[in-house]
Amino acid sequence: MQVLKFLIGIILVQLITALLIYISPINFDDEIALLRLVIPLFFVALVVAFWFSSLSLHLQKDSEHKMKDKFAKEREDIKVKAERAKTRIVKQAQKDIAKEATKTHAKANFKVGAAFAGVMGVGALFVFAQMVTAGLLTMTAAGGAIGGYYWRGKRIEGQRLKELEVIDTKVISS
Repeated sequence: MQVLKFLIGIILVQLITALLIYISPINFDDEIALLRLVIPLFFVALVVAFWFSSLSLHLQKDSEHKMKDKFAKEREDIKVKAERAKTRIVKQAQKDIAKEATKTHAKANFKVGAAFAGVMGVGALFVFAQMVTAGLLTMTAAGGAIGGYYWRGKRIEGQRLKELEVIDTKVISS
């Protein structure tokens, strides 16, 4: 499209040159007649040179502006992709932490269950050995300990879920 502007300028200069040669006297031996032809052609060439210079300057500015817009868009896309990757990594880290916490709690619960079973076994042994009071006291203490452990676990789990919900990252939307 820009070539059309230059082409119009070139055709205009050729038409003006042809018109000036057509209306000028044909006698090229006369210096005055030659000056009558050359001076207007010089000014026409000067005006067209400034016109082409202005056109090329505007083309250059437009291309620089387009490149800046392209680079700004590309930079913004990179920022958005980086933020999304960061969000994905944070969410994956939260999942890994929750999985490890669950695994650790399961191991701890197994150990507590084994200890509870052992204490209950000792209490049953006391009852069978005819030390009923000591056996019942041991079993009651074990039941109270396991109940407290269960209640404390529920309370900590509720707090842990609240903490996990608080950790959230903002996502840049494109």
